[in-house]
Amino acid sequence: NFGQAALNTALVVAASAVTIVAISAPAAYVLSRTASRTSSALTLLFALGIGIPDQLVVIPLFVMMQPIGLTNNLVGLYVVYVASSLPFTVFLLTGFFRSLPGTLEEAAAIDGCSPFTTFRLIMLPLARAGLVTALILNVIGLWNELLFALIFIQDTKKETLSLALLGLLDRMQFTGADWAGLFAGVCIIVLPMLAVYIYFGRRLIEGLSLGGAK
Repeated sequence: NFGQAALNTALVVAASAVTIVAISAPAAYVLSRTASRTSSALTLLFALGIGIPDQLVVIPLFVMMQPIGLTNNLVGLYVVYVASSLPFTVFLLTGFFRSLPGTLEEAAAIDGCSPFTTFRLIMLPLARAGLVTALILNVIGLWNELLFALIFIQDTKKETLSLALLGLLDRMQFTGADWAGLFAGVCIIVLPMLAVYIYFGRRLIEGLSLGGAK
């Protein structure tokens, strides 16, 4: 059932990664441009969220989401992926937006641009390297994710690729070693991410080094 699992994974990962960046970009921009105790506290809160292990929250999440029908479906997995990836992405993009010069915003304000217009037309294009970096890191991380999928998905028709590979390993204990099928499954999981890294690797390294330098 790797074909259906690949489709499920592609849909969930693509939707989650785009949503994460779409939410994190304006949040990071506001946090990087607002000089107040509240913004500093919120930035610290997002940074602390990175250190919370997934194993610590997976059971409370399951207990909260089961009564409202968000378990054993891809929508619930999508919600969990977005929520669990926001702290890292917001923290990452905050550094990129802080590296952009504030004089650009002043010039845009003089020309009559609203804060939203300045963010959309000026700041977003300038932070493109950071946005692409955040998108790639989220795609790679979510593509290989197993814990949340293992807990929230029980139906084999809704499983992701990592869950399908784990199921193949379990079946091999009873049906005998199928090394050809196992390595084929590994290639199905690894090759798309390898292609993504080869295609975007230079941009990824450029974005990470840019954020670290500034």
